[in-house]
Order: sequence, then C-alpha cells, then structure tokens
Amino acid sequence: MRRLTLAVVCALCVIIGAYQVRAAGLKPIRVSAGTVLSFYLQTRLNPDNGSVIDQLPKGTVLNIKVMDSIDSDVTRDGAEFRGLVVSPLVSGDEVIIHADAQVRGLFAILRSKSHPEGFRYELLITGITDGGKTFQLTASMNPSFADAPPQNKSASNSGSDSPSATEKDSSSSAANQ
Repeated sequence: MRRLTLAVVCALCVIIGAYQVRAAGLKPIRVSAGTVLSFYLQTRLNPDNGSVIDQLPKGTVLNIKVMDSIDSDVTRDGAEFRGLVVSPLVSGDEVIIHADAQVRGLFAILRSKSHPEGFRYELLITGITDGGKTFQLTASMNPSFADAPPQNKSASNSGSDSPSATEKDSSSSAANQ
C-alpha cells in the first residue's frame, strides 16, 4: 500500500511539474524537418587532446539542416534529433567537417536564472560523424551557453532579443524557397 501511494504521489509530481513548465509561458520552439538553423560551438570542459574540433574557436557557427520535426508542446525533454551539416567547417586551408556530415542533437528544458519563468528551451548539438569519425562537441542556438543577463519586462518587449527558433524556422523556410 505504501509503495502504491508513493508511486501515485511521484506520478502526480511529474505531471504537475510538466504542466508548470508548459503553463509558465515559455517561448515555444517549433522547427520543421528540413529547416536550417545556426548553432554556436561552445567551450568544452574536458576537451579531447588532439581533436580537430577542440581547435576551433568558441562561437564557430555550424549551419545544420534539422532532419526531425521538433515541437516543444509535444517533444519530450531529452529527446534526440538528427541533422546534417550544410556547409563545411574550415580552419585555414583544411576542411575539419565536411558538408552532409551526420549530426546528433538534444531538445532540452534548462533552468535559467535570468528567464522570467525560470526555464528555457534549448536545442543542443552533441556530436558529429564525418567520414567514419565521431566528434563529441557542444553547440547551442545561442552564442553563449550561459544565461543571458536578466532583462526587465519592458526591455523584453522591445524586440531586441535574438529571433526564436520559430522565427528562424519561417525565415529559413523563406530563404530556402
């Protein structure tokens, strides 16, 4: 009986937590399959010695064609998505990652001190496979993975924020047509 009660309480906590995240007014992420998004390479805490990816500077832009649709209203936290590199990554005269390399990514709900609701949605690139070689990395849709400085309510309505994935989705679709 105790285990059943505990299981019911845990299930209710999970359901209420998920509802609070959705009801918190988070800006949704909706990306159609085939959309090209820009991701920014982040600094890794434990870089592999000699990995060519670790030689690229923080903020290096990766243009990725997302192969799976993502909708924050139905996609669960931690869900994986696939993509393809659109344009090669070049360092000097050397191609580090070729176009059409396979990409692995995650949809995540992250805690955010500066976001008014306390959470934010994020798409993260976690790895690229090119020519049989797999590279572990971290890239996000924001130039800095850290929280942006806190904004007051009037500043957030000024339109100075970077475009959301939804806006990027529609602008990328228009550019691709």
